[in-house]
Amino acid sequence: MTKAERTKQFIIEKAAPIFMTKGVAGTAMSDIMEATKLAKGSLYVHFENKEELSYSVVDYNLNAFIDRTLAAVSNLKTAKLKLFGMLDFLSDPLNPPVAGGCPMMNFGMEADDTSPVIRDKVCKIIVDVQKFIRETVESGIEAGEFKQGWDARTFATKTYAMIEGGILVSRVAGNNDQMNILVNIMKAEIDENSL
Repeated sequence: MTKAERTKQFIIEKAAPIFMTKGVAGTAMSDIMEATKLAKGSLYVHFENKEELSYSVVDYNLNAFIDRTLAAVSNLKTAKLKLFGMLDFLSDPLNPPVAGGCPMMNFGMEADDTSPVIRDKVCKIIVDVQKFIRETVESGIEAGEFKQGWDARTFATKTYAMIEGGILVSRVAGNNDQMNILVNIMKAEIDENSL
């Protein structure tokens, strides 16, 4: 990695939690200058404008969320354990895998009306997450872990929506009580479809 590449990565890493908590619109370049201790001119050497920086930061946060979630389940051997592991890993929205909450929710809610580029980045990750859940269920059906006929696509859509809803409610309420209820509902469905 060149010095310029290292500096660019440093800026992205320092900016990532700021964009997560303040949002794209609420983050000023002065916030990034303060976090990086770099002059405005130095920032603009690496990023043409705040919009370009925001795209890199969104990618960084989305990838960090996915990478950390996949790492939490990668060594689990069965489909059921992978699903349970994913739910357990995401069951504490007050201590999320990425500082500031869920990047799909944070950036998705802000970008749906303001930034087609960020909206499309978030949409791709949502599709990928649901695909992971669906394919995990399908592999469990093929392996004889789960009942034939379990609708993997519906379960994936429902599970994703319940996780995101649980994250929102938990972060607003300041506790994980309702997320725990939702995780237990999802685990019960997995158990009901296990052989």
